[in-house]
Parts: sequence; structure tokens; C-alpha cells
Amino acid sequence: MSSRYITVDPEVHSGTPVFVGTRVPIKTLFDHLEAGDSLEVFLDDFPSVSRELAVAVLEEARTALVPDAHPA
Repeated sequence: MSSRYITVDPEVHSGTPVFVGTRVPIKTLFDHLEAGDSLEVFLDDFPSVSRELAVAVLEEARTALVPDAHPA
């Protein structure tokens, strides 16, 4: 997977996908949303992730999962 927003590096969390420029796993965002937390709660918990970066990752995931999806 190639992404401007996600980094996979064996030296960072053993290669777990993280938000670029951070050590915050992408899965953590989805875990928060699955638990019913808002994006605001996630951003408050992980201030090293910008709103723009989180939204970009969500958009990228939607595009990957639903190829004919259009941005909101």
C-alpha cells in the first residue's frame, strides 16, 4: 500500500501502519470510531494527529473499500 498519509516502518511499532510523522497506529482511529467516540475525542487523545491527516486517512480508506465512492 502506498500512501502519503500512512507510514509502515519495521522500526516503528514493528511495522504497524501509523499516521505519517507520528507513532500513532491507524487502527487506533478505527478503534475509537468503533467504540462510538467522535473524531474530536480521537484528536484530543492524540494531538500529534491533525484533523486534516485523520480525515485524509478516512477518505483514503473509503476510496480503497468503495472504489466508486465520492468525497463528501
